[in-house]
Amino acid sequence: MLTFRSRTIRRCAISLAAVITISAPAQQPYQIVDHWSIGGTGGWDYLLADSAAHLIYITHGPRVEVVDSSSGKVVAAITGMKGTHGVALDDTGKYGYISDGGSNSVVVFDRHNFQTVTTVPAGTNPDGIVFDPTTKTVWAFNGRSKNVTVIDTATNQAVATLDVPGKPEFPVADGRGSVYDNIESANEIVRFDARTKTLTATWKLTDCDSPSGLAIDRAHHRLFAVCDGTKMAVLDADTGKQIASADIGDGPDAASFSTKRQLAFSSNGEGTLSVVDAAHGYRTIQNLPTARGARTMTYDDTTDRVYLVTAQFAPVPAPTAQAPHPRPSALPDTFQVIVVGRK
Repeated sequence: MLTFRSRTIRRCAISLAAVITISAPAQQPYQIVDHWSIGGTGGWDYLLADSAAHLIYITHGPRVEVVDSSSGKVVAAITGMKGTHGVALDDTGKYGYISDGGSNSVVVFDRHNFQTVTTVPAGTNPDGIVFDPTTKTVWAFNGRSKNVTVIDTATNQAVATLDVPGKPEFPVADGRGSVYDNIESANEIVRFDARTKTLTATWKLTDCDSPSGLAIDRAHHRLFAVCDGTKMAVLDADTGKQIASADIGDGPDAASFSTKRQLAFSSNGEGTLSVVDAAHGYRTIQNLPTARGARTMTYDDTTDRVYLVTAQFAPVPAPTAQAPHPRPSALPDTFQVIVVGRK
């Protein structure tokens, strides 16, 4: 017969086991589960998962590779551009939008046949790009002209050009009418009202230099900016108050967020993927080794998989007066996708 003390211990043990069982999936470590060879030449920038269509769009020099996220096969390529940076998708499944920095324009393509529909003039070197579902607009942030081109997706025409207080990086939309963007040169985040097309806030970051990648937790109104100095800044998206600073790997350039699992991700050029637990004090729970140069990524919330891209590199050239900090070039036909998940 169980005594009161033994019954109490047993109940506590069962309760503890339940907590561990519930918490285990969130804490289970990620690992590399596949590599997909893409090949070709040229650099790369952002990529974007289309969960519903089981596709990944990858900017790759003058083209965008369209990859089947189930098989890793390249199913199409959108070509004819000069220097691609990012991809945004409307919410009807009809159009996609590519920031072609090399031609100072946004290329609109048909998502069924991957053919170019039209080209919209933008500012100088459009880079980060995002679709706002409340106003059905696309926001292309122009890196060199320090402004943003707003495109109406009903007409595929530019309807506004708005200034930003410095060099913009990656944007996100909260689905409630606000668009946010990192201002890399000023260590700031700006907020726009997408309906009135006005700048409504500028928030200074602390302990976070040169913010690049930005992710959002829409349910809890949190922003995650990844910065130089191995830091991820966490902000209240309503007030701009910085509420946490998490440790991440070196050289980050992209961030993503898992709504289901309450995890924030940072892809780092040093060759790591940092995973931050947003449900338990913004603790860094993993720094997964990936590959050198894998600084950009996308996350598929449906499959709980992270996709990163990189290549093999030639030796770093000797510094010169014109290039005191030279970068190595990517070797031809070594471009690849690294698939991260849980087995």
